[in-house]
Amino acid sequence: MDSGRVLHRRKADLTVTRSRASGETQHIQEVCAKSLELSKVIRLLEDPLTANLKERHLFVLKKLLKRSQIGFLLKDLTGITKILNVCAEKAKDHPEYVPMLCEAIKICSLPFLKEKSSDELNYAQDVVEFLSHMGCLMRVSDAEVRQQIVECVKSFFSCVAPKQLLDGTVRHTKPKTRTLSSDNRFSRLSLRLQPTSPGYRLQLLERSDLAQTMLLSMAALENQSTIKLQLLQTLQILSSSSDMNCALMLKARGAETICLHMNEPDPSGQVLFCSSEILWNLLERGEKEEVTAQLSSMECVVSLKEAFFYQLMNSSRNSDLQLRNDLLVITTLLADNPNSLLIESLFAKQLIGLATFPELKNQHPMVRNLKLNFGNEDLKMKKLLLNLLVLMSKDLTALQLYKESQVMVSLLMLIKPPSSPSERRSSSRHWSPVQQEELMLQALATLVTIAPLMLDQFLSCQGNACLLILLDWCITQDSYFGQGQSFHSTGGRGSKKAQMRHCVRVLRSVTSSGEESVIRDLCDQGLISQLLGILMQMEASPDDEEDVIAVEIKSDLQLILSALCESDMHRKELFGSEGVEMTVHFLKKGSDKFYSGLGHNNLILSTVDCVWSCIVGCYTTEDYFLAKEGVFLLLDLLNSSPRCVYCNVLSTLLELCDNPNTLSHILSWRDHSGQTAPRLLLQLWKEEEEEFKVSRNRHGAITDPQRPILMGHQQEDTQPSFPANAPSAAVLELSEGLRSKIYSIFSKLGFQDLPGLSTQHYVTLSIVRRYLDFKVGEVWDEISRELSVDGVRPVTPDEEALDTICKISGDTARRVIVEQSSILEKREKEELSEEDLMYSEMKSHMKQRELTAKSWDSYVSKTSNYETLKEVKAQRESSRPKSKPEEATGRLTEHFIGRVMSVGTTDAPGPAGVKVTLARAPIRSAGQDRVGPAGQDHKHFSTVSTKD
Repeated sequence: MDSGRVLHRRKADLTVTRSRASGETQHIQEVCAKSLELSKVIRLLEDPLTANLKERHLFVLKKLLKRSQIGFLLKDLTGITKILNVCAEKAKDHPEYVPMLCEAIKICSLPFLKEKSSDELNYAQDVVEFLSHMGCLMRVSDAEVRQQIVECVKSFFSCVAPKQLLDGTVRHTKPKTRTLSSDNRFSRLSLRLQPTSPGYRLQLLERSDLAQTMLLSMAALENQSTIKLQLLQTLQILSSSSDMNCALMLKARGAETICLHMNEPDPSGQVLFCSSEILWNLLERGEKEEVTAQLSSMECVVSLKEAFFYQLMNSSRNSDLQLRNDLLVITTLLADNPNSLLIESLFAKQLIGLATFPELKNQHPMVRNLKLNFGNEDLKMKKLLLNLLVLMSKDLTALQLYKESQVMVSLLMLIKPPSSPSERRSSSRHWSPVQQEELMLQALATLVTIAPLMLDQFLSCQGNACLLILLDWCITQDSYFGQGQSFHSTGGRGSKKAQMRHCVRVLRSVTSSGEESVIRDLCDQGLISQLLGILMQMEASPDDEEDVIAVEIKSDLQLILSALCESDMHRKELFGSEGVEMTVHFLKKGSDKFYSGLGHNNLILSTVDCVWSCIVGCYTTEDYFLAKEGVFLLLDLLNSSPRCVYCNVLSTLLELCDNPNTLSHILSWRDHSGQTAPRLLLQLWKEEEEEFKVSRNRHGAITDPQRPILMGHQQEDTQPSFPANAPSAAVLELSEGLRSKIYSIFSKLGFQDLPGLSTQHYVTLSIVRRYLDFKVGEVWDEISRELSVDGVRPVTPDEEALDTICKISGDTARRVIVEQSSILEKREKEELSEEDLMYSEMKSHMKQRELTAKSWDSYVSKTSNYETLKEVKAQRESSRPKSKPEEATGRLTEHFIGRVMSVGTTDAPGPAGVKVTLARAPIRSAGQDRVGPAGQDHKHFSTVSTKD
């Protein structure tokens, strides 16, 4: 090391004239000298022979740090890491190294320097390792070192390059002769360096372990509250800037660590705030399930409870109230985890009691002494507590706590219609009208989930009566105008539509449970007629057709009616003609707006369900439904709706077929193109088989007699066996497919003399008629294959029975194939016969046309050529038989003289188109007795044509 010092001194005395030609060579030499000096510093610190030369160490380190005042080179970071680690170890016994450490860490806050653009990529891994070792320096117990590390990491997110390096490089001055010391050489070297961008270091920080090691260092800061707060602020910045940092912190169980340290003594009052912010960042940017799993331990839940109630009882400023609500939100997310220990820690019981405040008095000391200012933050807390009730209701133990705390009573008090202004003034403390509206809607949304789980208490608290009172208030016309300022009041501004929407939702949830006592109580209070009146009243409003909320309310009302009337004949009679008129009205709307996005798809399905549940089964309502052409409307809906509606409509039609008057309506139905109902049903059958790739030929006939109705996915299914509690594919198709319903309807209609069917339809109909036989064979075939796969051999009689059943199914399919071939052959013969008849008619028409043309030519020749006319006349006279004179005299002969009355024309070509009207009068021969003109009337004949 002495020789090295002498060498430096000699170089310091040199006088160098630097020219432009030797600049690059000098630069390379200086860089090599710099690297060589760094390696010598490391050897000086680590060499056992020089490890105790503390003064020499400090001198060299001070000199090294002085040269690096503008930042460390990227290529030197590996060496700097070793130097920092050695200094950190020596600082435990020699505090003199602490200032060196602090100075080095302070320089680390500056951007790293690069000589070439490629250095950022080449030394990226070195930067990652350097940042990871920086976090490990938190093991040094000195407070100044720790504080410097925390400030350095914070500066990464607000780092600005030195002023002389903002442009990347600095202009060089004109070369001149001067004496260069070692420091001067490095200064000129620095002029060629460029800082890395701040984003470069932040990107590599995510790949390092800095966030993880900083978090783990919290355990070493028990007695350094100031540094602990700064560390929390740093962790807050790290967690808010990167998802990878959050993942690293969670890997070190960061959520649990932060939660366990949030209640430690804190004079500044900022530890709890920073801790809650870090937990928020971990929930938003990290894995939510991992965070809730770490916070679900008993220690963390107790820590959250202490922090929340401390803020609840000691908060006065708005920021403190917001922090209280943030802790409650974290608790709410924790309640969504089924493994959380909220109930076991008694935190849930205290929160449930707080949820009923101030509607009910609570004897718990924390709640009894609580005072609310009814501001916006208190309103948020109340809404969060109501939402917490929904999340905790998944646990049956929580429901018992609800009963003990009278949660149902509190919720029913919140949904009461708003009181008059005078009543509100008489109360000493209350929520404002806008806040009351939000709490009413939030309570209704809570009841949607809780009421079906606590029906006994719901009935005992007169829940049905409260809902019906609210429903009556919603449909009355008064001066109330909704503010619509919360999530649940969306679309209800200026009206009571939001309240009605949620009230109907609660009614739907309690009726859909199927509890007979609830349904009976509602029906006894006249709910059926009330709902029908509301539906038709809403239909009278022209604006509700395009209102999403109004369409949703109508759909829910119909579902409530279905739940009320489904299992009771008397209620179907109460549904009566008014209900039939309602369903017919909605069926007439059709499916034109099915894909409008406004909810008309749900409205159509609820209407069909209303027909099924409220009309089918009661002959009086069924007959009135038929008289209103309800079956025609269902068939129209079946013809125009998408596939998802087919199953419901077909099931409803099938149930209606039990009424004998329905069949004539089905057979007499025609659509706008003249299509009949049997033709429509067979078309749906063909579409169903095409959808599921059932094997058929181009005529729709069976191609595989062993699998006459097997669907494509069943043929490809390789599942060896089916669970005992799950139906097989063949059985499942009976309940979910369309073919079973179409077959059942045809079984009611019959398979003969169906109108509007073609040959192709008869081919399909032959399969429909044997559907049940094919399905039985398919089920038995599944049983046989499953037994074979499971290695079970039936006893001989059963095996023979299985073989016989499978053989019968195949024989039936082959007979159907023969029948289909016969239908096709018969049709082919009919087509040939029709073709022959068509050709015969064509020949007849051609012959008639030729004769007509020939007659016309003859007529034209006679009229245009006198010689031809004489020849024709001569031929006629020669062809007449000559009578004997005695016969002529002895016989009375009558002759006619014709007179043309009128001449006209028709559309027929040639002479056939000439229309002549003649009149003729008889005259006697010379030997006949004369008769006076008055003795014989003239005979007028009808119009004749020349073709006659």
